Parts: sequence; C-alpha cells; structure tokens
Amino acid sequence: MHVIREREWPRRGELVVATVDRIVDYGAYVILDEYDKEGLLHISEISSRWVRNIRDWVREGQKVVLRVIRVDPRKGHIDLSLRRVSEHERKRKFLEWKRKRRALSLLSTAANRLDMPAEDVIKMVWWPLEEEYGDVLAGLEDVAEVGPGPLIELGVPEEVAKAVAQVARERIRKKEAKLTGILTLTSLAPDGIERIKKALLEAQRACPEGVRTRIYAIGAPRYKVEVVADDYKTAEKALSTVANTALKVIEELGGEGSFEREER
Repeated sequence: MHVIREREWPRRGELVVATVDRIVDYGAYVILDEYDKEGLLHISEISSRWVRNIRDWVREGQKVVLRVIRVDPRKGHIDLSLRRVSEHERKRKFLEWKRKRRALSLLSTAANRLDMPAEDVIKMVWWPLEEEYGDVLAGLEDVAEVGPGPLIELGVPEEVAKAVAQVARERIRKKEAKLTGILTLTSLAPDGIERIKKALLEAQRACPEGVRTRIYAIGAPRYKVEVVADDYKTAEKALSTVANTALKVIEELGGEGSFEREER
C-alpha cells in the first residue's frame, strides 16, 4: 500500500498506527505504517500497571495505536507510548487510518485502469481532495454521488477524474440514514389486538415514498419502528410521520400509545 504523508518524521504527541515487529525483554520494536520507520515501545510505556509479560499486552504482527513521545531524526530514534492513548483516541485513529487506506485502494485501482503509476494518480487527486474536504474518502464519497465534476474543478485532469469517479461509484455504497424507535400501543377493547394491528398498518402506509420502513413486535405492547432513507433529514421526518400516525390512530380507536426515539 502506498504511503501518503506530509512529513518524513512524525511529530511529538502525534498518534500513529504501527505494526509490532519484534518483542524484546525491554519492550517492542514496531514499524510505523504511515512513515515506514521503526520505533520503540518501551516496557515502561505499555501500561500504567506493572507489566509482567509484554506478550500479554502486544504480540508480533498486531496493529496498535501509539503516541509519539520522542523523535530524534539524527539518531533515527522514535519513542512511543501505548499507555498514553485513550480508548476514544485509539478508535478515532484506527477509523481515520482505515479511511485513508480505503481511499488509497480506490485511487490505486483507478491508476491500474488508466495504466498509470499509482503514485502519479495519488499525487494528482490526494492533496486537492485533502485540502477541499479535510478527508480524502469524504471527497471520494462525494465524487461517487455527483460524478467527476468536483475533481475537474480542483484541477485533476479530466481522464483521471472520470476514472476515479467510476471506481468510486462502483465501490462506495450510497450512504443511508437509519433511525429507530419504540412504539408502545395498548387497547383494552375486546378486539384490541385488531385495533393495534390497524394502527400499525396505517403507520406503515403513512411512510413517505422512497423511505423503507419496518415495524415488528419486540414483546407486546412494544413495537420496534425502523426507517431507512437516503439522508438523515428525510429519515427523521419519516420516523416522526410513522410514529405520529400510529399514535393518532390508536387514540381514535380508544386505545393509548407512546413513542420513544432510540439514540443513534
């Protein structure tokens, strides 16, 4: 996988993704994936607790998120820490790294179709998208949706822009927004079950065109409502419409109801 970086060496305090290369008595040597350089994770920086066996914490071949604590380009030394990385930082960095790798994969595929060196296509596309969107994959997601126009406007040659847009369209699934909630419907009438069914059926019919909805029992009198739309705003409106319709109908039929939106 081609490496995209602005600097040759990481900065102190930076989070990096690294692969554990070998383990020694005093720590582990790792290869920084984004810089293709070796660094040392000293045993004292693995955990704030006592580390009896390094392999209980890291193993050869493992991908880890580490914080850079010292850099000495003259000596070629990079000192790293695992214990100074929070769980939130680890997840965020891994997500960022995975998105970067996916963007690189898409551009490499486009280069292959153009019969061009991957490095050339990456240089043409990467930095303009990075500057415009802040996240290259976000830019490619936009290109997948609207076509090569944004790339051409950023100065990417038309032939390259069209090839990249084609690959993005093929390999990036259209983003969808899914929202859920819980309907509670009750009726004490002799035919209460039928009245509840009617309310749920009317609710499904009220769902706007182009939005998928699903309502199912999760344990009477509670029913799960799911709506899936092309965007969050449409999904929000559809969920409100479906829930309000069910509540209105059940009340008209002499029953009671409530709705609780589930957090995303």
